[in-house]
Formats: sequence, structure tokens, C-alpha cells
Amino acid sequence: MSTFVRYNSGDIVLSTDKIHSNAWTEGLNDLTTVFTSSGGENGGLLVSSPSSSGQFFFNIFKTREAADSTTGSVEFSIAYGHKKGSGSKDFSTGVGGSGFSATKSVYNQYRQLVYGDETQEFSFNGITPDDIYVINLERARIKQGLKPGSLNLTLASGSHISANSRTKIFLTDDSKTTTGSATLTNLGRQFNLVSGSSGTMLGSTLAQTDSGSYGFVYPDAGIIIMNPLALQTRIGSASTSTFAQSSGTNNEFEITPSQSSNADGHNIRKLYNAISGSFIVDAEEKVSSQFYFTRITNQEFNYSTNPSFTDNDGTLKFDSMANNPKVYITTVGLYNDANELLAVAKLSQPLAKDFTKEALVRIKLDY
Repeated sequence: MSTFVRYNSGDIVLSTDKIHSNAWTEGLNDLTTVFTSSGGENGGLLVSSPSSSGQFFFNIFKTREAADSTTGSVEFSIAYGHKKGSGSKDFSTGVGGSGFSATKSVYNQYRQLVYGDETQEFSFNGITPDDIYVINLERARIKQGLKPGSLNLTLASGSHISANSRTKIFLTDDSKTTTGSATLTNLGRQFNLVSGSSGTMLGSTLAQTDSGSYGFVYPDAGIIIMNPLALQTRIGSASTSTFAQSSGTNNEFEITPSQSSNADGHNIRKLYNAISGSFIVDAEEKVSSQFYFTRITNQEFNYSTNPSFTDNDGTLKFDSMANNPKVYITTVGLYNDANELLAVAKLSQPLAKDFTKEALVRIKLDY
């Protein structure tokens, strides 16, 4: 039978640690190749109607096999939003249908998430473009959030030109450069998306004069919102003479988004083709530990009701145990006030106990 002893307040200690790990599937650190579904049922290249999921987002996978599988693990999703609904076809035609499209829905969704309303516009260091690009990491990848300073994202101009000819930009958050606290939003902390690496901005200029900053990073939500105007200015448009024109009227291998009204601008595909070379980010998880210091004094826990120790009537089986008992502690149970067992701690080896010994058993619960 168990002996109950109440813990004092000083016997219980709470500790919280941050655990970091590689974000991508199977512990991959650097995502160097990306794939999306050739279909459109779960986000992908096939866009059959204005309400197709591929008009709203693309799911991104790390292998072609995962992208073509219905059970493949998503790494992140990408989207394009426009506050007036340009860059995608209207949901319906006729009076009242103009401008109501997938891109408008996306823009409204993310400003609602960040600002809490659908009137605030995204402003990037004084420049307020009509549109945004979005990278949204799968929740399973980020756990409780992203580790500030771990982001290293490479974006490049058109994927069908030679590697040496591609203009690249290396982006990170400015969590190590920024002084003071980050800006707080409905999505948690907000850092600037800057040119640099591992949380440190390259140079001292946050924004370009005519296009603003590159965007924002929300590590607590695993979301990156980018300014297409700044990306267009920095990366530029790929030369159409360098590679074959894609189907349709828009060049899908430029980072510059098409803002034509009631027309599919293939803008998500443009961001998809620009994500090239390297995408590094670490997940961050807070693990809380409750420590219970179980103090075993020399006067306590020296007897047992184990059948090997006593008879059915409680009489000691061995007279030598009367004045000099020797027992072994193997288990500590944690109970609530109703004496209901909540947790069990097993010692790595039996702990010898008698009137000449005291012990301190530390129990750790992680959650």
C-alpha cells in the first residue's frame, strides 16, 4: 500500500526551455528543391476555374513523389493577394461581380490575420503596394513557431535561364539586427524581411527608395509576407528571349506579378519558380518541465505491505525486520487531493532504504 506525503511549495519547480530543430520533413535542414502538384485539387498548377484551389495557393513539397501523392507531407504553401482582386479571374460575371476573386480573398485573409480588420493595407517602410506574396509554413513543420534568426531564403529570377545568369537575392529576418522588441501584431512578433543571412541585415538600408522593404516575417505564426514591388525591383524580370514563353499571355518565369483585372496572371507560379537554391529555417518549441523534489527522510518509508514483507494480518514475516527493516523503493506515484493516481515515476534501479538512510528523488514531467 502506498504512503501519501504532500509536497510543500518549495518542493515543486517549473522550468521552460526552448528546443530547436530543422523544420523540413525528416529533419532536413536545407530545402534545395521544391515541387508542387501538377493537379489543382489540393493547390497546384492546374487551374480549371476561378474558384480552383490553385487560384488561391500552391502546396509545396520536397520531392516529386510527395507532390504527386495524395498523402505527401506539405512543407509550406505560397499565395498571391491583391487588394482589388486583380491577377485572377472574377468568381462571377455581371453586375456586382467585378473584383471579387481569389487574389482579393487572399489579401483580405492575411490583413485580417495581421491587423484584425479588412481595411488596413500592408505598408512596407512607407510604400503601400496593391499586392502581396505569401509563404505560409505548414504547422507540422514549425511546431510552436520559427526560430528568429534562422531564416535563409534564396529567391531568383526565371527558372528557365541558365543558373549563372539568374539574379538572386538572399533574404532573412532582422531579429539580430533590430534593437529593442519586435513589433507585435495579431500574428505575434513581426520582424522585417531584409537582405542578409541568419538574422543579420546586409548593409544599413532597410528599404529601396521607390519600392519599400522586402516584407515581414511572423515567426510565431510561420508566415512570411513579401512586397512584390521590392522583389521586382531587386530581382527584375527575366528576359523573354532567354527561354520559351509559357502558355497564355503571361510569362510565368518572371517574379513581376501581372495585375490585369479578371485575368489569370499565374502569379503564384511566378513565386514558385523564384524559390530556388536554398530555403533554411528552424522550428522552435517551448518545453515546460515540472520538477518534483521527493524528500525521503530517515524516519519515512522503511516498511512495506508487500506480501513478501508481511502476512495477511500485517505481521512481519521476519523478526529481523522489526527493529532494522530494509526495503527498496522502486516507484513514486503522483496523486491529486482525491488520492487519484495521475503519474508514475519509475526509478532506474531500486533504492535501498532503512532508518540510517535518507534520499532525494527528483521527478521531471515534460509537457
